Amino acid sequence: MEDEVDRLVAAWRRERPDLDVEPLEVLSRVSRLARHLDRARRLAFTEHGLESWEFDVLTALRRAGTPYQLSPGQLLTQTLVTSGTMTNRIDRLAKKDLVERLPDPSDRRGVLVRLTDEGKDRADQALAGLLAQERAILGELTRAQRVELAGLLRQLTAPFDNIPG
Repeated sequence: MEDEVDRLVAAWRRERPDLDVEPLEVLSRVSRLARHLDRARRLAFTEHGLESWEFDVLTALRRAGTPYQLSPGQLLTQTLVTSGTMTNRIDRLAKKDLVERLPDPSDRRGVLVRLTDEGKDRADQALAGLLAQERAILGELTRAQRVELAGLLRQLTAPFDNIPG
């Protein structure tokens, strides 16, 4: 079965036979797949009244386990946004009663962000919707193929995810 990347690569090979365009065969597919995944994610989140960034913050708190709370700094690390952006996001989620701010008992000046019951329910429902979307996307692959693909992608992403600082 031919895809858009096959056509793109064939065109570049015809137009620029002097270049090795093999990286496009993998990375252009990863890029296109990322766009398709973004659409599927937005659909899953919209069905549960969330935006992607809201899902990211709520699920970071949900993964933390009981009592579902993290410091703003921990949320920054997990969501890869600036502190100003995180402050704004926490404010907006607090206005929707999806999170609450609490004093940090180990730091008088610090705060903790805790998931409310409503935030936990929305995160759980949106996650279930997302997983259904992602299962459908992976439906053409066997279990062994999914395991192999996950391992190969891990090899590519791990160096980026483990850069100090």
